[in-house]
Amino acid sequence: MGAVKARKLVALTGNDAVAEAMRQVNPDVVAAYPITPQTELMHKFADYVANGLVNTEFVLVESEHSAMSAAVGASAAGARVMTATSANGLALMWEIVYIAASTRCPIVMAVVNRALSAPINIHCDHSDSMGTRDAGWIHLHSENSQEAYDNAVQAVKIAEHRDVLLPVMVCLDGFILSHTLEAVEVLEDETVKQFIGEFRPVHNLLDTDKAMTFGPLDFHDYYFEHKIPQIIAMQNAHKVIDDVAREYAELTGRRYELVEKYKTDDAERIVVALGSTCGTAKVVVDELREQGEKVGLLKIRVFRPFPYNEVREALAHAKAVAVLDRSMSFGAQGGPVLLEVRAALYDNASVPTKGYIYGLGGRNVSPSQIRRAFEEIKEIAKTGRSSDEIGFLGVRE
Repeated sequence: MGAVKARKLVALTGNDAVAEAMRQVNPDVVAAYPITPQTELMHKFADYVANGLVNTEFVLVESEHSAMSAAVGASAAGARVMTATSANGLALMWEIVYIAASTRCPIVMAVVNRALSAPINIHCDHSDSMGTRDAGWIHLHSENSQEAYDNAVQAVKIAEHRDVLLPVMVCLDGFILSHTLEAVEVLEDETVKQFIGEFRPVHNLLDTDKAMTFGPLDFHDYYFEHKIPQIIAMQNAHKVIDDVAREYAELTGRRYELVEKYKTDDAERIVVALGSTCGTAKVVVDELREQGEKVGLLKIRVFRPFPYNEVREALAHAKAVAVLDRSMSFGAQGGPVLLEVRAALYDNASVPTKGYIYGLGGRNVSPSQIRRAFEEIKEIAKTGRSSDEIGFLGVRE
């Protein structure tokens, strides 16, 4: 690893950490619409705009649908574009979220995860971003504010890579991270500028010498063929995300993998999770290890593209696996993360799994709940058979 670049330690909330990354990126265009708990993120960035600390064209719109529409238009015109949203706002963007990916716009959007209505709820779960898991966006999940900052910087380089050219969501848990003050190491402005490089768009609607059409009517004669490059780009993203992470580690000393294997090498029982819950799970793993129990955590940082090979390898020798989902896939045999993990283990039926739903609507996630998951999969480890029964952690009796 090369010399770590100079950085400073500052106290930032998750929202402020992402806004700071955006300031350093200095995007050409940011389209904004407020929604809790993302609002403070854009408030902070609006301060940067008002004080002349960025050269960004800050576009205030009347809805999240318009925010993503403006982002797509600006990106198609050759601009570096960022935005942010949460929950119902992301749902209102739905149509344009698909268009952003299908027109290969390398937009970076912070998604401050929040439960979807109804009932109305402003607190954290992952139903919003998980609802867009098939929209063609790359999904990076953050365990803490430091990772939210680091993901936001890396996301720009990932999205704009010539082998990818796809939009990226940087997900951070609403209120749990977005409004909690943490110590965050930030890089110098010039270091971030050099890391992401100058944006050179591959396609530009304003280039009259190379005229092209964006988003035309596309029937069965060509639609299928136009989807294949999207599929290839998402496949390419595996390597690009890892390459960018390796380069970022040279600057910071912080190495991010597609998945983080926390004490899994000799673990007999493993919990799989993503987001801020992983911090709590690590504490439980440490406590149970001190009691002589061979347990571990597999943290999924990149949900899209899903790291099937890495998950399969990390869980190959486990006697039982508990998969934690902070959202529900109604009518399915568990949450979205469970379904992906089981798909990864399809060729290795000797690894039994059990899915758990937890933390919906911001319900507190306690160490005791994670200990319960570890305890319950002891029986699965003995029988060697997966459980089709959905478990619920933290539900009132």
